[in-house]
Amino acid sequence: MRILVTGARGKVGAAAVHALLEAGHAVTGCDVAPPVFEQGSAGAQYFQADLTDAGDAYAAVRGHEAVIHAAALPAPTRNPPHVVFHNNLMATFNVVEACVRLGAGRIVHLSSETVTGFAFAERPFHAAYAPIDEAVANRPQDPYALAKLFGEQLLDAAVASSDVRAISIRPSWVQWEGNYERSLAPWLRDPPPSEGFWSYVDAYDLADALRLAAESALEGHEAMYVAAADNGAGRPLAELIARHCGDAVELRGVPREDAGGISYAKAARLLGYAPRRSWRDYLAPDGTLLPAARERLARRETGVQRGRAALS
Repeated sequence: MRILVTGARGKVGAAAVHALLEAGHAVTGCDVAPPVFEQGSAGAQYFQADLTDAGDAYAAVRGHEAVIHAAALPAPTRNPPHVVFHNNLMATFNVVEACVRLGAGRIVHLSSETVTGFAFAERPFHAAYAPIDEAVANRPQDPYALAKLFGEQLLDAAVASSDVRAISIRPSWVQWEGNYERSLAPWLRDPPPSEGFWSYVDAYDLADALRLAAESALEGHEAMYVAAADNGAGRPLAELIARHCGDAVELRGVPREDAGGISYAKAARLLGYAPRRSWRDYLAPDGTLLPAARERLARRETGVQRGRAALS
């Protein structure tokens, strides 16, 4: 298929571009800045656009059969709240509207586990049971999560009013070579409380899920969580919940003792998603980055620097 990936310079978008190319798709990467891919373009086209501008969004979407919309400010804490909300929601609105009007048949929306209200809540809380699934109520408190949930509602409207088919992927905390050590080392040494019950997802597993969603023939609009098979603390989930939540959280059936606290069962059932990567592929038991992962990170950073130099 001819597939557009927005946010192609981000860790998720870049991984998705490569996963799609390896699967034989014709790919266009789109972002607000000049292109930088880990190994050059590797056959991907590039389109520079500010998707909060409707004209840019229409120009980017035109001619594509499917769109993976990964572009967003990735957290509510590094920009003023109104900037996060406006950027993320208007970009999504413009992309969805362009898909409806230009006839793109499939939209894959990168939503978030935070639609439940976790991670950035001003009044923290946790779900009544684990692993979390799609039946947990959505109660966002911050502009990032709110824009993600509104994005899902935009897709409901698009599906109701057109022939567009849509899938919203809700990833858990996304990890890659560049942040595994910083993010999960504290969990391995002494796990703190976690509203997402110590769940995470590898960026390359997430890219595979996005590819599967783009290729899927599912009708309507489905939202589903995507996570790693294990938790990021390397301990039995029952032990973690008992320590931090006591009897306030019901532990339901898990596929393995050290399962993550967010269920990807729906994505497995509807898309065939099966996570293949773990923090153990990147980190030693003490939380330090393994030599092979450190080497991959160094190669990636070198490639980025060369790409930037070529553009200057």
